Amino acid sequence: MQHARPLPGFLVQRYHGWRATTWSENSAWYRRLAEEGQRPRAMVISCCDSRVHVTSIFGADQGEFFIHRNIANLVPPHAPDGQQHGTSAAIEYAVNALKVAHLIVVGHSRCGGVQGCHDMCSGKAPELEQASSFVGRWMDLLRPGYERVKDLPEDEQLTALEKQAVLISLENLMTFPFVASAVESGDMTLHGLWNDIGEGRLEQYDPKVGRFVPI
Repeated sequence: MQHARPLPGFLVQRYHGWRATTWSENSAWYRRLAEEGQRPRAMVISCCDSRVHVTSIFGADQGEFFIHRNIANLVPPHAPDGQQHGTSAAIEYAVNALKVAHLIVVGHSRCGGVQGCHDMCSGKAPELEQASSFVGRWMDLLRPGYERVKDLPEDEQLTALEKQAVLISLENLMTFPFVASAVESGDMTLHGLWNDIGEGRLEQYDPKVGRFVPI
């Protein structure tokens, strides 16, 4: 592959720093993870956004979380059509092979993907409507959420849509037969979170009150 290049120097330097400190001080643990395999307690589906760092939020170590990231932390509905489905494959592996006890969807404030969906659905981003737009077609998953929030005051719509991304993902998760079976048997629980990046605040969806509440 002629287009690949060596890592930039700052990343090489950081790697050597990690290898000399974190890895060196915990080498037995890393070797145990490698030899015994992973047994994560939870799967986390979060956004690709570089500001969202769930391992830091929860103080998690290697081996604790099985993490899948995509634009706007969305889960598509179950669709066994023979096509390639990265998010669905990750969910299947986490639930059926790893037997995770918790499946957590984490949304966040100032989400660029959600902003793109809002712009697209309100007619401000015609480029996302094009069939060739990967982002636009992915954000089609959130169109039902836009319909639910479009009549709110304008300054409330984006935050509400960010939370709809979490709720729609939870709804779509239950269309997967193996997810529904694990939830209904009590072997796994679903959780929906929203992270306010600037304030460091975390909210969780409470079905008893039908809204997100502070943790």
